[in-house]
Amino acid sequence: MPQRRPGLIALVSITFIAVSTAIRLMLLAMTPKGAGLGAALLLKTAAMGLFFDLVTLSYALLPVALYLILVPRRVAGHRAHVWLLRLLFAAYLGVLVFDACSEYLFFDEFGTRFNFIAVDYLVYTQEVIGNIKESYPLAPIFSGIAIASLSGAWLLRKYLDRGIQVTFAGPYRRVGALLIVPALLSYSMVHVSLSSISYNNFANELAGNGIYNLFAAFINNELSFTRFYRTKPQDQVNSRLRTLVAERNNSFVNPSSERFTRAIRGEGPEKRLNLVVVVEESLSAEYLGSFGNKDNLTPNLDRLAPQSLFFTNLYATGTRTVRGLEALTLSIPPLPGTSIVKRPNNSGFRSWGEVLNAKGYESKYIYAGHGYFDNMNAFFSGNGYSIVDRADFAKDEVTFSNIWGVCDEDLFRKAIKEGSKSYAKGKPFFSMVMTTSNHRPFTYPTGRIDIAPKTGRKGGVKYADYAIGRLIAEASSQPWFKDTVFVIVADHCAGSAGKTDIPVKKYEIPMLVYSPAHVKPGRVEKMTSQIDVAPTVLGMMNMSYKSDFLGRDVLKDSGQEPRAFISTYQKLGYLTEDELLVLGPQQYAAQYQVDRKTGEAKKEPVSDKFLGDMLAYYQGGDYLYQRRLNRLR
Repeated sequence: MPQRRPGLIALVSITFIAVSTAIRLMLLAMTPKGAGLGAALLLKTAAMGLFFDLVTLSYALLPVALYLILVPRRVAGHRAHVWLLRLLFAAYLGVLVFDACSEYLFFDEFGTRFNFIAVDYLVYTQEVIGNIKESYPLAPIFSGIAIASLSGAWLLRKYLDRGIQVTFAGPYRRVGALLIVPALLSYSMVHVSLSSISYNNFANELAGNGIYNLFAAFINNELSFTRFYRTKPQDQVNSRLRTLVAERNNSFVNPSSERFTRAIRGEGPEKRLNLVVVVEESLSAEYLGSFGNKDNLTPNLDRLAPQSLFFTNLYATGTRTVRGLEALTLSIPPLPGTSIVKRPNNSGFRSWGEVLNAKGYESKYIYAGHGYFDNMNAFFSGNGYSIVDRADFAKDEVTFSNIWGVCDEDLFRKAIKEGSKSYAKGKPFFSMVMTTSNHRPFTYPTGRIDIAPKTGRKGGVKYADYAIGRLIAEASSQPWFKDTVFVIVADHCAGSAGKTDIPVKKYEIPMLVYSPAHVKPGRVEKMTSQIDVAPTVLGMMNMSYKSDFLGRDVLKDSGQEPRAFISTYQKLGYLTEDELLVLGPQQYAAQYQVDRKTGEAKKEPVSDKFLGDMLAYYQGGDYLYQRRLNRLR
């Protein structure tokens, strides 16, 4: 008699849905108070969450389908077969419990479910596994996972054995073939953007499924702008972009060309000063006393701020280090998908390093870790920089290191040595120095600060600040110090979770430009984007150069409204003084009136003019990138 219901499949499915629901409830409990999740929105979230759980289940059942199709009937009734399925079911439960633990830790760290960050981390297993080992008690965690999965399999053994008998007593090969259909339909009809059910980002995160999001991020690592986003006619976009990048001291090299190469004219005698750009890992503006923090985490930066040109309204372009490096180096808005740093064929740009190389500088990218991580070595070496990374540190140059690299003190001492090498050759130098100490597991040399290592973000911030103080103190004794400009800027903020599409407050970062002999202290309150840093600093040095940058020198009045670019890997934001426009896949668009001081946002109709300005930068930037129009010939 044919089976009336797929017993084994039902058990696998019920278990999957039960664990997925438990994970969603766990993440809901972790969502901050005031997230705006009302009863109606929670019901909508639960419904869409169940839909994505079922979609993910359709893929999870594919191994079961293949097993049913391939296992011969003579094997199905054997006792060894039952034990094999028991072991496979225990392993399956182990995967589900592991996913629950992983989602808890990921949500706790990033405020989101699995996304492109998780994909990037999976590529670099040595660093990520090392980071996990140094951050979490793995033995108890994996022991708990093993105990939970084996206990679950034992408790469900009767249901499992009955399910095996029911399933393999009927036409199981036909059932296996039918199981393939839902997965095919899901692949052709479902997109991860469907989980964006509201303008509340926490609801959107809860409406998804972590496993589905992980694989979707892997597949969509580079998104076609013209295919997935709102667009306007390209000639109209390019024309508007030409207007927006115009400044009083520049002109297009070839106005009839599609290229945006401009000649920038310095306004005064050129200052061939050394330049050290310290890119501080995860240094949100909210941690600095100069921005109102009361925890005394940054005494050195707070002391330097009034001695520097202090930028108080600077916004990071994204949520990853590679986004910050892309913006600082190429001065281009973030394109959807992964950063250009991680993409193939990412060399030959007229980068900040190339601009200064043409002036006779030695440009170096100095990194505390191994530069193969996130493709940094390939990107920087292909765009005008020499590489100094963990492999270039002698044993006696390392006093402390963790999985991410040497501590900030060691990194800065190396940067000073590299600067001295260039100075000895009579060459000005440009060093982009990327730190790592303000990163989980937050380990650093003991005895430096009053917060013990491995106790959290505050310790990482305070040690990073301590190392900055040591950098300035030790550099000040060098013969090249007087003629050196120090730029201290964050790569991104420590976190980007919020209830709106792109929470504006989570993108605020500090920047200090310090050079006692050459930079007059002051505060720059004007809104600044990370892509404006290179042209602004070059402008301070009165440099004349050719540029393909889409950023602007914010210290010169261009007559254009201040704006900034903020993004996740799929959603792109265009921010002005009090407006935010967000674009996403599937022609998504949402405009908000924002209070940048509080981060509060109120939805309003999309302005076509505002959309036109945003597309000029984003669609225009994508056009230049795809056609290699912003590269050196």
